[in-house]
Amino acid sequence: MASKVVLLRPKRFGDDRGWFSEIYSEKAFSGYGITDRFVQDNHSLSVPIGTLRGLHFQTPPFAQAKLVRCIRGRIFDVAVDIRRSSPTFGRWVGAELSAENGHQLYVPVGFAHGFVTLETSTEVTYKVSNLYSPANDGGILWNDPEIGIEWPLPLGVDPILSLKDGQQPRLRDFDSPFDYDGTQLELVEM
Repeated sequence: MASKVVLLRPKRFGDDRGWFSEIYSEKAFSGYGITDRFVQDNHSLSVPIGTLRGLHFQTPPFAQAKLVRCIRGRIFDVAVDIRRSSPTFGRWVGAELSAENGHQLYVPVGFAHGFVTLETSTEVTYKVSNLYSPANDGGILWNDPEIGIEWPLPLGVDPILSLKDGQQPRLRDFDSPFDYDGTQLELVEM
């Protein structure tokens, strides 16, 4: 399993009818170090601009890697290193994913994930490497100043959060079950 956050840019082959893109290939992804077996696909619709979902993860033995893409609208997608003893613990990387650019973000186990919508009626799909387990559901506060994510919210737009996301613990109050594997946080573009 890869332990780097990877921004994937699948090629699109177009003509006057539109375009075609291969969004997942086990063989191609293994060449990037992504060897997870994805077991579930999820799909969300966020109607208002500024809908913020995250920062989420699942703890072992139900930890999940995610492969995220935006199929309608635009999001700013974020991964935060939450692996104990990591020299990049608490640091984040982010990328804009949109239906137009077709980019995908691979978020490995040991990273919290979140996104904010930048357009109305935005739809996001993502593959996960483990099934959902309510008992292993976890999160970190989206605006924790120790992490300092620069969410690109439009001027005058406050984030729209679930009750759960507004009450997540801060990073300093989180006892991480994830171990550092020797790979520092970096956003690798493929």
